[in-house]
Amino acid sequence: MDVTIVLLLLFLSAVFFLVELFFLPGISVAGVAALLFAGAAVFYAYTISPVAGHLTLAGSFVVAGLGVWLFIRSKTLERISLKTDIDSRIEPLKDMDIRVGDKGITVSRLAPMGQVKIAGRTVEAKTNDDFIDEGQTVVVLEVKNTNIVVERV
Repeated sequence: MDVTIVLLLLFLSAVFFLVELFFLPGISVAGVAALLFAGAAVFYAYTISPVAGHLTLAGSFVVAGLGVWLFIRSKTLERISLKTDIDSRIEPLKDMDIRVGDKGITVSRLAPMGQVKIAGRTVEAKTNDDFIDEGQTVVVLEVKNTNIVVERV
């Protein structure tokens, strides 16, 4: 019965270790549970006898390594991985008629990014120099795909 308990604790430790390693990276509940189950298995084995404790300690490393090796070899990660490429693009300023030299008014503070109203449309803007407060007049220096670069007039 004692061997069954030790083996069950080692099995649970290996399962939680694999969950931690492949599905929940970082230190999470599964990693802590894996350490607790492995520690409990080794501790319980040492209460049986020192030889059983040494074997369990070495076996816990073997079981963890074997579990990782079998999991990687089973191609499970390939079956659950995303294989679709995203080739679409978003160009928010594509249909807007904003040109270099246009003037506008800041809707929010540019520190260095913020909102600017130009030609009746509110767009994302960036300043190259100092911060620009709300309600200031600005001029367009450069039009990019996702925002514009402005400076204070």
